Amino acid sequence: MPDFQLTTPVAFIIFNRPHTTERVFAEIASARPPKLLVIADGPRENKTGEAATCATTRAIIDRVDWDCEVLTNFSECNLGCKKRVSSGIDWVFEQVEEAIILEDDCLPDPTFFRYCQELLDRYRHDQRVGLISGDNFQFGRTRNNDSYYFSKYVHIWGWATWRDRWVKSYDVSMSTWPRIRDEGWLADMVGNPRETHYWYKIFERLYNGEIDSWAYQWTFANWLEGRVSIMPSCNLISNIGFDADATHTTGASELENLARQPMTFPLKHPIGVVKNTQADRFSEFKCFRVPLVKRVINKLAGYLR
Repeated sequence: MPDFQLTTPVAFIIFNRPHTTERVFAEIASARPPKLLVIADGPRENKTGEAATCATTRAIIDRVDWDCEVLTNFSECNLGCKKRVSSGIDWVFEQVEEAIILEDDCLPDPTFFRYCQELLDRYRHDQRVGLISGDNFQFGRTRNNDSYYFSKYVHIWGWATWRDRWVKSYDVSMSTWPRIRDEGWLADMVGNPRETHYWYKIFERLYNGEIDSWAYQWTFANWLEGRVSIMPSCNLISNIGFDADATHTTGASELENLARQPMTFPLKHPIGVVKNTQADRFSEFKCFRVPLVKRVINKLAGYLR
C-alpha cells in the first residue's frame, strides 16, 4: 500500500507478555502511526518475576524509530483487566478524537490500519455505528462481495472507535443493568431467548463483580444505544495469546491463531446499515453457544459442589 499514510492514532494495551507484544509492535511499527498511546498494567505482587517481565514488555515501546508522538499511561500497581483497560481507554479518549486499539496478543494484518482509518472517516458522524472490528469469525462464509458487514456483536480483537461513542455510553459499572434486568429489556436488546439467557448470566455476574472484564460492558453499551458494529469480510486479526500466560484466553479454541487475510481496496461498501442476521447466527453458534457436553459438565460440577 505505497500510497497509504496512516494518520489515525493507535492505542496499544500491554502487560507482561514481551513475546506477543514484540510481534504486535512490529506490525504497528510497519504502519508508522503519528501518535502511539500505550496503556500498561502493573505487576501483581503475588507473581514472582512479573515486575521484570512487565519492565521488559514496556521497554519494547522504546524501539519507536519513526516520527511518532508516544504517550504512556503506565500503572505502577496492578489494577486488573476491568479497571486497567477501561481506565486506559478513558485516558486515550481524553487525548484523541478517535483511535485504532490493539491488545498485546492481537496481531493485525497490515491492511487492518487502512481499513479502520477509511471506515472511521466514513462513519464518523453516523451514530448507528459503534465500532469497527478487525475480526471475522465466519470461517470463509460470505453473503456477497462487500468488504464488510454490520453486526450486533462487539468483537474487540483489534478494533477502532470514536471518542463520542465511548465517552457518551461506556459505563464500567453497568449502573443501568438492574433496570434493564428488572423491566425485561434484555430480550429486546438481544433478540432471541437462547441468547437472552446466556447474556443475562454474564451481565448479572459482571454487575456483581464476579467477572474481571471491561469488554462485556462495551457490548452492553452498544446494545443499549441500539448501535451496530462493522465486521470485515475477511479476518484481519489473529489472536496469538491463547497460552498459559493469558488472562482469559487460556484454553483451546477454534478462534485462536486464525489466519489473517489482506483487505482489498478500494472498499466495497454495503448498500445500507443493515445487520447481517445470517452472519450473526453463525457467530452466535461459534462464539457464544456453550456446547452441550460442556453444559452437562458444568451442571454436574454444580451438583457436586
